[in-house]
Order: sequence, then structure tokens, then C-alpha cells
Amino acid sequence: MPIAQTLLPEFDHEMATTRSLLERVPEEKADWKPHPKSTALGALAAHIANLPSMGVPVLSLTEIDMNPPGGPGFSPPGFTSTAALLATFDENVRKTREAISGATDDALKVTWSLKNGGQTIFSVPRAAALRTFMMNHVIHHRGQLSVYLRLNDVPLPSIYGPTADS
Repeated sequence: MPIAQTLLPEFDHEMATTRSLLERVPEEKADWKPHPKSTALGALAAHIANLPSMGVPVLSLTEIDMNPPGGPGFSPPGFTSTAALLATFDENVRKTREAISGATDDALKVTWSLKNGGQTIFSVPRAAALRTFMMNHVIHHRGQLSVYLRLNDVPLPSIYGPTADS
């Protein structure tokens, strides 16, 4: 079985689960934070919606520098509405799923690096980057978002099993 075919079921499941959480983001709570040092709920949701977009450069480039020396740094998109959030997420998932589906085993074995300011943070095969830098990153922030939503009395969907609300 090709490597891409082993990644797609996990990708599909995690993205569907993530979407079910993003659907519940209350627009009126976009600026809410559980702590002054925390990211606002809307900004966290926007980050989650944009993370799947990283699958395309993982599969088409050999590195990304989030803040290249002498170049523009990464500027995350902000939150505007739940509908816009879902549209962005759906488009990012579609493009990345298409890229994964078309990836050969040889392409998925190519080393990919994440850099910040010219310094390498990690270098792994592209298949591993898809799981760590993109999917696991989504899952991590999805966990944060579920706590934010719970603290705002938003009913939570099932993620890996039933919740108190399902």
C-alpha cells in the first residue's frame, strides 16, 4: 500500500473531527481568553483552520522558514466569522488532501525542514512532517480549543469518544 494511502484515513478522520469543533466557535466570544497570556479564542480557531494549508508546502518544498532573515515573517490570518473560518478550513483540507493523494512514496520520503530565522527547528521525511507539523499540530490546538469552548459552556462534539454533551 502506498504511504499516502496510509495517511489519508487518519487525515480524513482528524480533519472531520476538527471541523465539528470549529463549527461550534461562537463569534461573540472571538476575543475571549482563559488567561491574559493566552491566545484569543478567535485567533486560536483561525490558526487551527489554517494549519491544514501547511500540507501543500510540505509536499511541494523542502523547507519553510517562518521568519526568514531579511524577509517577511509569518503573519497568521485573523478571525472574521465562523462561516469564513469553516470556508477557509474546508479549502485548506481539500487542497492538502489532493496533495497527499497525489504524493508518491519517493516524494514522501524526501527530507523536509522547518526553520525559524534561518535556524533549523527540525528535519524529517515529508510523511513525518505531515503528521507532526500539520496533523499533530491541529490535534494539539484542537485540544486547547475544546477547553476554551467548555469554559464558555459550548457543547462539545465527540472527538475520540463521547463527551458529557454527546
